[in-house]
Amino acid sequence: MTTTSTFRFARISAFKAREVTRCIQGLTASSALDLVNFTPKKAARLVEKTLKSAIANAENNHDARVDDLVVKEAVVGEGPTMKRFRARARGSASPIRKRTSHIKITVSDEAAPDTKPKRRHLSPSVREGRPSEPQPAASDADDAAASNEAAPTATATQQ
Repeated sequence: MTTTSTFRFARISAFKAREVTRCIQGLTASSALDLVNFTPKKAARLVEKTLKSAIANAENNHDARVDDLVVKEAVVGEGPTMKRFRARARGSASPIRKRTSHIKITVSDEAAPDTKPKRRHLSPSVREGRPSEPQPAASDADDAAASNEAAPTATATQQ
């Protein structure tokens, strides 16, 4: 059984709200609420409101237990953009885009929860412990060292 809740026309850009929703996908509802409570962002307050609504919908409409609920999907889509302008020098104007978004959270009691939050902010090379730049092969280093040794010898014989 899945239950959804949608917060439409939230006054935040979708790019900023997606940063929070990426962190809560796949978590249990209680651990997702804990994570959102301690996230110091405006988007976290809006996602928390939507998540609480989805949990309440599951409890009241489908008689689901809160302990069994898992955040199955957390999606943020772009809403309409209000366009304004700001007066600039010499009678010109520059645009101001007041972006909105639609936050949709789906909770389910079917999947097994993954209680450990995923660390998505690290690149794959850092996670695996590899250096970010490739190291030259040993044969390339030996060839470079050999060419450096041969060059001074050639100039010494010419003198």
